[in-house]
Parts: sequence; C-alpha cells; structure tokens
Amino acid sequence: MPSPIDQDPFKAWKFLVLPTLKVSDVFSLFLKATIAICTVVSISLVFYSFLNPSQRLPCPECNKILISDHRKIINGEVSGYSYEKTNISHILFGIGGSAKTWNKRRHYTEVWWMPNITRGYVWLDQNPPGNDTWPLTSPPYKVSADTSRFKYTCSYGSRSALRIARIVKESFELGLENVRWLVMGDDDTVFFIENLVTVLAKYDHNQMYYIGGNSESVEQDAIHSYTMAYGGGGFAISYPLAKELVRVLDGCLDRYASFYGSDQKVQGCISEIGVPLTKELGFHQVDIRGDPYGLLAAHPLAPLVSLHHLDYVQSIFPGLSRFDSVNKLITAYKTDPGRTLQYSFCYDLTRNWSVSASWGYTIQLYPALLTAMQLQTVFRTFRTWRRWSEGPFTFNTRPMNVDPCLRPVVYFLDRVERFGDGTLTTYKRSEDELDKVCDRPDYAPVYAVQLVNVITSTSLKPDIWNMAPRRQCCEVINGENRMSSMVQVNIRGCNEMESVTPP
Repeated sequence: MPSPIDQDPFKAWKFLVLPTLKVSDVFSLFLKATIAICTVVSISLVFYSFLNPSQRLPCPECNKILISDHRKIINGEVSGYSYEKTNISHILFGIGGSAKTWNKRRHYTEVWWMPNITRGYVWLDQNPPGNDTWPLTSPPYKVSADTSRFKYTCSYGSRSALRIARIVKESFELGLENVRWLVMGDDDTVFFIENLVTVLAKYDHNQMYYIGGNSESVEQDAIHSYTMAYGGGGFAISYPLAKELVRVLDGCLDRYASFYGSDQKVQGCISEIGVPLTKELGFHQVDIRGDPYGLLAAHPLAPLVSLHHLDYVQSIFPGLSRFDSVNKLITAYKTDPGRTLQYSFCYDLTRNWSVSASWGYTIQLYPALLTAMQLQTVFRTFRTWRRWSEGPFTFNTRPMNVDPCLRPVVYFLDRVERFGDGTLTTYKRSEDELDKVCDRPDYAPVYAVQLVNVITSTSLKPDIWNMAPRRQCCEVINGENRMSSMVQVNIRGCNEMESVTPP
C-alpha cells in the first residue's frame, strides 16, 4: 500500500521548506535580523562620513545656507563661515557730508556716534578750513576722490551725487578687517545703533543683501524708484554684495548719468548684479513736511533704525528745539532701545476710553471705544515732500481734525526711569495742547488726567524681532475713579486668545 508521501510527494517538500515554527520564534528571528542590519548600516555610515569629510556640513545652520536663493561667496575676503553674532564692530559707516555744512549738521551724527566703538568716516568734498579743529565727538573724516570724469545729466540735481555714490566703493577699498556690513547715511541721518544691529543680525552677512526703506511720499517713489533704499534713511550692503558692487560701480555710473541722487545710482548698479531691495520698515527717509507727530505716534511694527530730514519738519516734541527733541527721544531709546516708538492700544471699559501708547513718545486718550483699525491708522499731521499735498503716502492715514471734540487728548513724554528690568515712563500734556478744549461732558474726565504713567516689567528683547511680529498688549490698571488725575497703563506681551475687541 503506498505511503502518504507516495500519495502526495509535495508533503516532503513542505516539511523541508516550512518546518513547524512557533509565532514567537518567527518574531524573534525577524527582530534579530532587523537589529543586525541596522547595526551594519550605522557602522558603514560612520566610516563613510569620516572617509568623506566634504560631505559633512560645517555648522548646524549650513542647510539654510545651501538652499538660499542668494549666491554664497567663498573666495577672497569672504571665505568660510562665521557665526559670531553680528555686533556694532562689524559695521562700517560711510556718511556723506560737506566741509561747508558739517559744523551746522554734525550734531545729528554726534548724537549716535560712539568714538572708539563705532567705525567709519564722514566723506567730505574737500578738507575743512585750515583754522578749524576737527571735533573729537565727530567721526573721523576723509576727502572723497575727484569725480569730474563721470557724466551727470540730471538738470535739477547736483554732481555731488556722484561723489556720495562712490562712498561705498571708497569705504570698501580701505580694506578694514572684520567688516560684515557697510551702512551709508547722510550728515543729517540719526541712526539708532542697537536697533540697526538687531535688524542686520537677522540676515546672513555671508550673502548678498541690500537693506533699507522707501520714501513715505508716493510722489517721491514714483519719480525715483520703489525698488531702491533711500539714502537719507540709510541703507546697508553686506560685504559680499559690496565686493561685487565695487567691481562694477565706476563703470555703471555713466549709464545712470540721468539719475538724480546717489542712492538711485547705487540701486541701478546693484540691479545689474541682480540683488533686490530687502525692505525694513524701521529705516525712515522722512520725506514729509510739517508735523511728523502722526508718523511717529503709529510706528510700524519694527525696530526704529533711523530718522532723516529732521531740519525739514517741525520739532518732534512741542516746546523744544529740533535737536533737543532728538536728544529727548534718544534718552528714552537708551533706556529700552527695541521698545522705542512701539505702539500699543487698549480699552478702559470702566470709563469707555481708548488708550493708544507710542512708547517713549506720546499717549492718546479717547473718550470713546475706537476700533483697532482706527487706532492703528496714522494721523495725517504732515504733507508730502515735494508738493506739500495731503497725499498719497505709502501707508493709510486719517485726518487730525482741528476740532478738539473730534481728536484725542494728547500727552508727550516727560521723563523715563528704570524700573527693575523694565521702565516707568511719564507723559503729560504740552502747553500747546492746553488751549485745545472740547466742552462736551465726556471729555471732562479726560482733561482731568494730568499724567499718564506707563509701566513695562521687562525691556523688549532683541530676539522678539526674530519671531512672527505681533503688537504688544496693554491694560489700564487704575480705571475705577472716573475723575482721576493720573492714569496708569501696563504694557506687556499678549496672552493667548487676547485681542483688542470692543464690547
């Protein structure tokens, strides 16, 4: 009788190929095999990385550099990677000035210049008069090279634009060490140094950047360019871009002979390299006329980097000279640089008031609940640069009505004090404001307020500008007494799910 195997010859193969195994044994074998394979692969990768050092990234941030849309310069003076945090010693300033006007305008530079700390030069058209001693509080000066060989065909401009355009080239060719950024400005540009450093530190100085801001007046941008950094507000050029620009600058100046200003000529040459303007809202050309109050009281959500044309607008603070006003603003800035002119607004729901605070400058009290869109819109206290018209500007504006019943009650900075890690700033009405009185009963409690105290528990840290921008929140913390002579406001970071929403 045939055996079972004879009847089914495939059974023998089943016993050989698929022996009887428990499920737990199969899982154990699979796990051991997986561990063995992973171990072999890991050891292989370690040996490969040591044998091929070119495949290793030199720093944790190199992924960001390798995928950047800017070209990385790796030869000459800009070779290698440097990740020391950018500071003031890495900036070289080039200030356009004139021997005849320097003594009249130098105070705008001296208010921010720090001898033996800041680096740079004032570039003059000629040597100062022989009997003049150069002020120790001013930057050192150099005399610009002759530019008579270049063409200049703008009928309403000045040939000095050629000389000032070449400051970036002459500064670069000084060959100073450890320069990451070349920053250009005018002799009436006021820089806020710590905020400038904060802004530039956001960018990789090993790549080609051109950083600055536009004019506030649309007429200026339309005539000159929307894509250039206006020189009076200052602009920054990274060292690698400066190296490329120096190579082409003299050759391209004649191609842009019809351009009015030095800043427009520089931008024309940079456009040939292919680098666009990176706009930073803290650079201010101040191409406006009249009272700059509205512009400064609703500053963009960005660090204050520069102000310009301060001799062409009214004093920032009423009752003070233009220069004394700048000094007063600088006093607040030195106490909390990043917070200067940053505005917050909130409601006093006990009295149905709106409070708008521009730190270090002004407070506005409204005897009504305004929307956030109304509060953040700039008061049009000024006119355009060229035509002295009411606009347009590169931002929305609202009228500052002459009727005191249709405007806020305004307070200006009186003093600033350190308060632990934070600050205490006090604001009061100016003499000019005291005669602007509305006889409506809802304004009476506002006029009773003599002082506004603003408290911050901490200074505004520079790292906050590396985060998604958000306006800080505030709260009125003594709003029970309707006829109080003092209002106290606390400015702080916003809580989760917090908004400025009227009831």
